[in-house]
Order: sequence, then structure tokens, then C-alpha cells
Amino acid sequence: MKITDDEASETNAGLGRGRVFRAARLDRFGPHYFSSLNERAARLRREGTSVIRLDIGSPDMPPPPFVIVSLTQSAAQAGNHGYQTHFALPELRAAWADMYRRMHGAALDPDTEVVPLLGTKEGIFHLSLAVLDPGDIALVPDPGYATYAAGTIFAGAEPYEYPLNPNRGYLPDWKSIPSEILERARTLWLNYPHNPTGSVASPEFLAEAVDFARRRRLLLIHDAAYSQIVFDGYRAPSIMEIPGAKEVAVEFNSLSKSHNMAGWRVGVAVGNSDVLAALKTLKTQADSGHFRPILEAATAALNGDPAWIAERNEVYRRRRDLLVEGLRAIGLPAARPLASLYVWSPVPAGCSSTDWASRLLERTGVSVAPGSVFGRGGEGFVRISLTARDADIDEALRRIEKFL
Repeated sequence: MKITDDEASETNAGLGRGRVFRAARLDRFGPHYFSSLNERAARLRREGTSVIRLDIGSPDMPPPPFVIVSLTQSAAQAGNHGYQTHFALPELRAAWADMYRRMHGAALDPDTEVVPLLGTKEGIFHLSLAVLDPGDIALVPDPGYATYAAGTIFAGAEPYEYPLNPNRGYLPDWKSIPSEILERARTLWLNYPHNPTGSVASPEFLAEAVDFARRRRLLLIHDAAYSQIVFDGYRAPSIMEIPGAKEVAVEFNSLSKSHNMAGWRVGVAVGNSDVLAALKTLKTQADSGHFRPILEAATAALNGDPAWIAERNEVYRRRRDLLVEGLRAIGLPAARPLASLYVWSPVPAGCSSTDWASRLLERTGVSVAPGSVFGRGGEGFVRISLTARDADIDEALRRIEKFL
């Protein structure tokens, strides 16, 4: 049907009279905190402030050299620039499965129990669309990663934020969840090592979670993005280690933190084959696969010598100790995490975490993440990242001390 010039003018005029092309579901969201923070940091830099970013968990070190070599060699091949399959290379799926076998003793079928992702954030968001219907409830941790709730809301379901009590090591108390909520709940999100607190979970706790999910007929979803950043001899367990977990659970993993490849957007979902089949169906509608050189480099990362990970973790451990000891020395009793990229520190008594972090940034140029960004349970704390050089952490501590 052809639209006349008069009809086109009338349509455009209608836009000017207040027609809004914006879905109502977006009304529950403001600008993403870290997007707004990037703009504030850029403004301060333009004004001449030296900004030290300790707010976001983007590794400041590069991937291992053999990963870069694989990427460049693959990118030089003329035939490697077209569309790939939705489910990546079989070699990559096999490499993920082999990593789980080596690290966790977990057996995964690369064809039915491994789904490569365009980063775990994509998979986390899309999984809610694949398994939740309007009226369902997703159990999400508070404090926790905001995308668990965001994906739930976009699916038309409702997030129920169950509290993580610091007195329990930021582990949930299943008895605190009301029975009427459990009746409608379809999914249960867990994340250990935990973002933002850095807390960890034992295999015994994960076994309890699997049993709880089975009894309550829940899909248990474990986000294990930080499982390879560990200190002091700690080993982070996988939900896939737990007998029977694949009957009720899937797990997300990522090369973003483990291999310093955050911008490459390489993740995976593993576990229950029926759930992953639903995610595969959604992904065939939502994306067209990844860039083959990145897929080949990710395979090289997973198959490469893991010794460099221990060396890299020693850098993070040194930064952790520098930061924790420095914060404690100036009156902020921060926890010393056994894993993850973050130190979880209280703010001075009587301060809101958002106001304190905002004033710290504007007055000193030190940027940390307020705990309230991660839910009500994060109030009173800030998350401080280890992804900065020792010298920058030293300077940030000096500025924080002067600010206090």
C-alpha cells in the first residue's frame, strides 16, 4: 500500500502531538547505573580530574598470548568471516565440556548439555524469556546481579528478591521465602563466588540447593562467572559436581573473568538438556552466532596451559591484600574475599552507599560501585574492584583517607 505525501505529513504530525513509541515494560527501568557512571567519569576527565575506576569488574590485563595468536591467525583466513552456526564450533563445545571434566569431575554431552553464548549476560537475559511466562516468579538474590531481575521482568514474570544475610556468609535461608511465593516460583538464581560481595559457597550448600530445587520443582540456575578467580587455596565448586544436578539445574560460565576476555563476549550455559533446548530455540530467533576467529580463540583459551591463570590470580591476590589492609587501616573494615574480583566494604556509619560513592567520585575522582545498585541488601556497602594497577589502588586509598 502506497502512502501519499499528505498521509505521511499527517503521520509525522501525529508523532509531534505526543505519540510515544516506547514499550510500557521499559517504564520499570531507568538508565543502567554503569552506563550513567561512564558518562560521569568521562565528564570529570574532560574537566581535568584524574579518575581511578574501581567500580566495574572489567579485567585490566590481557588474555594469554596464545589466545591472541589464535585470534589473529584465524582472522587472516579469508573464509572465516561469514555467518557461523547458532551453536558455535563443535570444538568449542567439546572444550567447555572438557574443562568441566578436568576442574569439576562433571560429565557433559557437548551436543545437548553445552550451549555457547554471546557472553553470559546475553544468556542470563534470554534464559528468562525461554522458561518464564507472565505470572511466574523468579527467586533472585538480594544483593545480586541486576540482570537476573531484568530478564525476569522482560519475560513478563516477577522477581522476588530473597535476602542474603551477611551473618550467614551471604547464603540464603530457604525458610525465609514465603510459601505463597514458592508456589508460583519457577526459577531460583544462585551466584557463587558472589557478585557483589565476593562470598563463596561450599559443595554441601550447593547440594542443599539442588535438593531444595527438586523438592520445590524449581529450575536452579547457577551463575559461576568468577569460579576461576580464587585465592588462598580455595577451589570454587560447580553445581554440576552435585549428583543429580542436571535433573534440575543449569550453570552459566564465562571467559570474561577467567581469561581476561570481557569484551570478547564468550560464555556458556551447561546442564539440563531440556532447558538448554528451549534456550537454543530462542537463540535461533535472537542472534546469528559469533565471529569464527573469536570462537577459535576461545577454544584455544579453554585448551591452553592453565598455569597462567594461577599467575594472574596472584596479581589479584596481591591487589586484594593491598586494598583490604589499606581500607582497614583507614577505618573501613572490609572483608577479605576468597574469590572474585571484588572487595565488599562498609561505608561510614550514617551514610547511604549511593551518596557516599557519588561524593567520593566528585571530590576525589575515585569511582566505586554503591552496594544499593545490587539491591536493598547492598545498602551500607560499596563494591571495589581489583581491576586496577597496584599504584592506582595505592593512590585511591590515599584519596579515600583524605576524603574521610
